[in-house]
Amino acid sequence: MDAAKQEFLKEFGEHYGYPNTPKTIDQIRATEFNRLRDLVYLDHAGATLYSELQMESIFGDLTSKVYGNPHSQSDSSSATLEIVKDARQQIHVPILMLDTFLLVIACHPLLLESGCNAGLILLFIQVLDYCNASPKDYKCIFTFGATAALKLVGEAFPWSCDSTFMYTMENHNSVLGIRDLSISLTSFRYALGQGAASIAVDIKENEAPGVSGENIAMKISPHQVQRRKVAGLLEGKPDGHVYNLFAFPSECNFSGLRFDLDLVKIIKEHSSRDLGISSVCKNGQWMVLIDAAKGCATMPPDLSKYPADFVTISFYKLFGYPTGLGALIVRNDAAKLLKKTYFSGGTVAASIADIDFIKRREGIEELFEDGTVSFLSIASVRHGFKILRSLTASAISRHTKSLALYTRKMLLALRHCNGSNVCIIYGHQSSMEDNWVSSFPLSEAFPRPFQLSTCPCIAVVEELCYEMGPIVSFNLKRADGSWYGYREVEKLASLSGIQLRTGCFCNPGACAKYLGLSHLDLLSNTEAGHVCWDDHDVINGKPTGAVRVSFGYMSTYEEAKKFIDFVASSFVSSQNDICHGNQLEGIEKGSPDTGYHLKSITIYPIKSCGGFCSRSWPLSKNGLKHDREWILMSLNGEILTQKKVEFGKENGAAIVPCAPVSLCMLLVVFSFLFNCELRSRLSVPEMCFISTFIDLSQGILFVESPHCKERLQIKLESGVNHGAMEELELYGQRYKVYNYSKETNVWFSEAIGKPCTLFRYSSTEHDFMLNKTKGVATCRDTKSTLNFPNEAQFLLVSEESVSDLNRRLCSDVQKDICVTAMQVDASRFRPNLVVSGGRPYGEDGWRTIRIGNTYFRSLGGCNRCQMINFSQNAGEVQKSNEPFATLASYRRVKGKILFGILLKYESSDEEQQHDYSWLHIGQHVHPESI
Repeated sequence: MDAAKQEFLKEFGEHYGYPNTPKTIDQIRATEFNRLRDLVYLDHAGATLYSELQMESIFGDLTSKVYGNPHSQSDSSSATLEIVKDARQQIHVPILMLDTFLLVIACHPLLLESGCNAGLILLFIQVLDYCNASPKDYKCIFTFGATAALKLVGEAFPWSCDSTFMYTMENHNSVLGIRDLSISLTSFRYALGQGAASIAVDIKENEAPGVSGENIAMKISPHQVQRRKVAGLLEGKPDGHVYNLFAFPSECNFSGLRFDLDLVKIIKEHSSRDLGISSVCKNGQWMVLIDAAKGCATMPPDLSKYPADFVTISFYKLFGYPTGLGALIVRNDAAKLLKKTYFSGGTVAASIADIDFIKRREGIEELFEDGTVSFLSIASVRHGFKILRSLTASAISRHTKSLALYTRKMLLALRHCNGSNVCIIYGHQSSMEDNWVSSFPLSEAFPRPFQLSTCPCIAVVEELCYEMGPIVSFNLKRADGSWYGYREVEKLASLSGIQLRTGCFCNPGACAKYLGLSHLDLLSNTEAGHVCWDDHDVINGKPTGAVRVSFGYMSTYEEAKKFIDFVASSFVSSQNDICHGNQLEGIEKGSPDTGYHLKSITIYPIKSCGGFCSRSWPLSKNGLKHDREWILMSLNGEILTQKKVEFGKENGAAIVPCAPVSLCMLLVVFSFLFNCELRSRLSVPEMCFISTFIDLSQGILFVESPHCKERLQIKLESGVNHGAMEELELYGQRYKVYNYSKETNVWFSEAIGKPCTLFRYSSTEHDFMLNKTKGVATCRDTKSTLNFPNEAQFLLVSEESVSDLNRRLCSDVQKDICVTAMQVDASRFRPNLVVSGGRPYGEDGWRTIRIGNTYFRSLGGCNRCQMINFSQNAGEVQKSNEPFATLASYRRVKGKILFGILLKYESSDEEQQHDYSWLHIGQHVHPESI
C-alpha cells in the first residue's frame, strides 16, 4: 500500500470500504465489478452500475421460473397475480417482523407450487422499508421511471386558480415539467394550464428570525411569479379547499447539496404568511413532493420523521438495473386527492365500449398503474435490494461521502505555478469544511493529504453526509484566469479511461444559480445556438455548464486518486506553460518555408467511408470533384459516420471477454429475442470497410464491402439511378439532394449492418445559409460551397508533422507512457492533400498556399477527435488511446487538439465556369505565412 492511500485511510478508514460488512470494497470490486479493471467510472449520479453477481441472480431467476401477465387467467399469470395481490395485502405487516414474514410466505403452498420466489412478494415492503415508510400510511405505485412518477403527480394533482406550485431552483427538468409552460392541448392538465401560480424559490439557512424547524432557521426567497390566464376555470375546488404543492430534491444532482428534510414539516405546518410568501401565494393546504431519484441511492429519506406526501425514486439510480422502472411513494390521504382522467387495462373494474361508462378499481396501486406493470423488471429489483441491505444505506453514505470529501479537498488544493486556483467547486460549503480546506499550504501545487488530527474524522464525515451528497461539481481555470471548457475536460478524461458527466445535468436552475448566468445570458446563449449536449462550453467568457464526478457504492479510492492525478497532470500549469502561453508546441523557428511539394491526393466520395488516391484530380467549386458528394443517413434522419456506426451496438450484443458466462448467455438470449445477428467482434466502425473508386472515363462510382457479395456501381451522370430530389438541413445549411433506389439502400444497409439511405448532393444554385450563429467560435467554412464535409473543403496534412508525431510516440514508449511502439501514417487523419518538405508544423502559420496555378486559403487548424485512434489496416480495426493522447499533450489550444489545416479553394469565376483546374502529385506547394 502506497503512502498516499495510507494517509487517506488514516482520515477515512472508519468509513471507507465497508470494514464491518461481509465484503470489503476490494472484495466487491474483484468479484462483482471485474469489467471495471481498466475504466474509472465517475457518473453514478447519472446511472450507477449493476453488479455482475446481481445480473447472474436475475438471469437465474428468469430462466428458472415462469412469470405470466397478471391480467390473464393462465396458471403462470394467476400465480403472478396472486403474488402481486399478496404483496399488497401483506404490506401492512410490521417491518420489524420482516424476517418472520419471510419464513411464512416462503412456505405458502401456492407460491411453492408456482415456483415463484417469495422475495417478489416483499417488493412493496422493501421499497417502503427502504424509505422507512409505514405500510399503514403509504402505498407504492410502480411507474416507468421517476419521470413518469412526477408526470403522474403533475397530471392528477387537484390544481385550481388559487393553487400554487412552488419549487426550489435546484430541481431537475422533470420536476419543472409539472409547471408546464408549453402551450399545447395537454398542458391544461398541469399547474399553469389549470390557472395555478408557479414560483421558483431559493432556500437558505438564516440565523435571523424566520421559519424555524427543530434545529435550523429557514429563509424562503421567491423568484418571479409565473401565471397563465386560462378562461373558464374555477377558483378553488367544489369542496372549498385549495391545495398547493411544494417540490424539492432530497439531493441536488448538480451540486450534491442535500436539502434539510425539516422542509417537509416547515412547509406543511405553516401558512403562506409564516413562510414569508403571502405576497405571491394565497393560503391553502400545502403538500410536499420529494424528488429522491438521486438522493435515494446513498441517503433515502426517512418518511417516519419527515412525512412527505409524494416521493419519487428510480431503481437504476439505486443499483444499476433494471432501467425504465421507478416508483411513486404516496401517502394514503394524499392519494385520495389525486384525480386521474385516463384509464387503461388493469385500472378499471368494468367499462362499456359504446357508452360513457367506466367503473374504476378502488385500490390505490391498481388505480394508477396503467396497463401491465413491468413485472419482469419488478422481479429483478429484489436482487438489487439484497445488495443494499447487505451493505446498509448508512455505510454506503459514509463510504461515498468519504470519497467525495477527499476529491473536493484535493481539487481545492490545486494551484497553478503563479498561485492561482485551478478549480472552482459549486455547492454549499459548511464552516467545518471551510476550516478543513483552508489549512492547506497554498505554496504546494499538489499538497500531501491533510491530517485531521485536531478534528475527529467521524464528526466531519457524519455531519457533512447530511449537507452534501457524493457529488463534486466544478469548472477548471487556466493560470491567466480564463476557463477550460468542460468538453475539453471530458474529452481528455475519456482518453485517460475516466468516464464523467459534463453540462447542466438537466438541472437548469442550479446551473444558472451556481454559474451566475442571468436570464439574458441564458437567452443569448440559446440564440447563439447553444443547446444541451453540444460543444459550446464557454460563451462570451462564461462557462455554460460544469464538470461533475459522482461516486457509487462500488467506487474506490484508486478511482478518485486517478482522477485527481489526471486533473493535476492535464490542467495545472507549470512555469514553462506560462511562458509559452497558448502557443502550439512543435513549431520550429527558422527560415521561411520552402521546398514543399504535393505528395498525395485522396478523394472520399461517400462521407466517412474509405477513400482512394489518384495521381491527378480535377477541382470544382465544392473542392475536389465528387469528394464527400454522397452521405448515408439512418432512418431517423441522422447522418451516419464511423463514430456512430458500430457493430455490437445495433446489430447484436457484443460478448464481453471478462463477463461471467451466464451474463454472456443472457446477451445471447437478448440477441435471439430481438432477432439480431450476434457478431463475435466488439464494436467496430464498419463504414471504414466500404471501399470506393471513381473511374472518370466511365463515369462510375464503384463501391465494395466485405459484407456484400456484389460490387455496387453508381452512375455519376446527373439524373441516372437517382430518385426524387429532397431538401436536407445539415450543418446549418440547406442542401438539395437526390435519393436512391431500394436496391441501393439495401446494399448499404447490409454493408454497415443497419438500415440506411444513400443521398447525393445536388449542385444547385439555390444553396443558402441557415446558420446565423453569433458569438460562438467555429472553424466550419460557412461562406464557400460545400458538399458534406464536417468543416471545410480540404484537409491538408504535412508528412514532416506526421514524422514528428511518430518520433514522440516512440519517445513515449521509451518513457513507458505507451506499452507498445506505434507508428501512424498520414492516412490515419483522412486528409485530402498530403505535402512533404519543409519543417514540422510549418503549416500552422500558413495564410494562403498556391499549388500549380490554383490558390487556397487556410481556415486554421483541424480540431481532431478520437476517430484518429482507429487503425484501419489489413481488413480490421483496432482502437487505442494513441495517437490522440500524445497529440493532446502538445497540440492543445483552447480546448482544441489541432493537427493539419483546413483549406478553402479560391477559385476564379472563369475556373468555376469551365471547371478545368486539376491538381497533380509532385506539384510544388508555395505557402504564404501569416
